[in-house]
Parts: sequence; structure tokens; C-alpha cells
Amino acid sequence: MRAFEKTITVVPEDLDDLNHVNNVRFVQWIQDVSKEHWQKVATPVMQKDVVWVVMNHNITYKNAAKLDDVVRIRTHIAQSRGATSVRAVEMYNDKTNQLLLRSITEWCLLNGITLRPMRISQDIIQLFSE
Repeated sequence: MRAFEKTITVVPEDLDDLNHVNNVRFVQWIQDVSKEHWQKVATPVMQKDVVWVVMNHNITYKNAAKLDDVVRIRTHIAQSRGATSVRAVEMYNDKTNQLLLRSITEWCLLNGITLRPMRISQDIIQLFSE
């Protein structure tokens, strides 16, 4: 599947009481990179006609990120079926290539007007294919 990547530099506002990136911030980054990937590949009409919502997150934390670390975030669609899509996200320390976390998030596609689940079209599936 076609992947999307970006980097983020850890700033003081990202840190928790242990001076590590806060878990809530990691979840925000997972959602942000997912949205950015969608916005990069989808047409404006697609973006207007549908909405993606999270059904669940499964996150495995492996290592901490600290102030000034550069975090490389990589995401791709692992599977799509019916109205749901499974997105994988991995985050690495960009300098050491150490895995920070791995997540699997299940998303549901909704009709942008009715907000009811809708089958993922072949056109959308192909956006994320190699």
C-alpha cells in the first residue's frame, strides 16, 4: 500500500511530567497524519462528500520520545472492507531509527451529508494502492 510520511520535532508542549512525549500527543499525531494522508491523495470532491471517523485505536508504545527529538511518522492503509479501513501508523526516532510506537486504527467511512456509514468505493481504495 502507498505510504505517507512526515516528521515532527518534539517541543515542550508535547511533554508529560516525565519529560517524555505525552500519550495524548501521540494519539493526536496519529489522527493528524491520517487526515493529512487523506487530504493529500483525495480529490476535493471526495473530501467534501465523505467523512472518516475513528472506531478504535490500538497502540503499542515501544520507546519514549523527548524534547528536540525528530519523530518520523509513517502511515499506510493495511486493509479496507465494507465501510471500514484499517490504518497502520509507526513512529520512529529519525536520528536513531528506533521504533517509538506502532498503532492500528480502525476508521469508518461516513456519507458527508447523512453521516451514515457507506461502503468504501474502489476509487478510494485505489488512492491508497501502489
